[in-house]
Amino acid sequence: MKKMVEYSEKKDKTKNQLEEPSTNYTYDDYLNFEFDHLVELIHGKIFPMTPAPGTTHQKTSLKLTLLIAPYFEKSACHFFSAPTDVILPIGKSQQRDTVVQPDHFVVCDPLKIQESGCFGAPDWVIEILSAHNKKKDLRDKYDAYELAEIGEYWIVFPQEKIVEIFILQEGKYRRGGAFTEDDIISPTRFPDLRCDLSYIFDLSKDV
Repeated sequence: MKKMVEYSEKKDKTKNQLEEPSTNYTYDDYLNFEFDHLVELIHGKIFPMTPAPGTTHQKTSLKLTLLIAPYFEKSACHFFSAPTDVILPIGKSQQRDTVVQPDHFVVCDPLKIQESGCFGAPDWVIEILSAHNKKKDLRDKYDAYELAEIGEYWIVFPQEKIVEIFILQEGKYRRGGAFTEDDIISPTRFPDLRCDLSYIFDLSKDV
């Protein structure tokens, strides 16, 4: 009976956390969440990370890893893939109220890297759109990444075979362009890293 009561209390607690839109959670709260699924925290609000990404998303993610990761093997910068927590202090208060798990990110400041995640803004973030995360990546994360002054943000549209690039200039994102599978593109900080989109978007066969 005790276990049943404990489970019921846990279920009620997590349900209440999701249903309290006025509550501004922090990283300390995030560490104590008891959800049965992954969540992200953006501006103190909880965003469930369900359902799991589809196969197109995962194939695209793997292609990006295979293309980008080798470049950073001998670099002072570090390449990470989800699920890895990125804890962002945003706004004048620098309160740690945003915890996200980008599909991929690169961070060049070793002081930001701890065992539990990246504490501070990465230099480059890549998000891969799925049907269930479009609003979050196009609006909520876009705003959070801009406020955190992440230098470059790539949004990958695997179904449309498009990559949109946003570059931080004077505290605001400027659109760097939209690119298709015919293009080879590079992040501004790493111009010799050539990303062939025909390779990224060719999902016709296994990697």
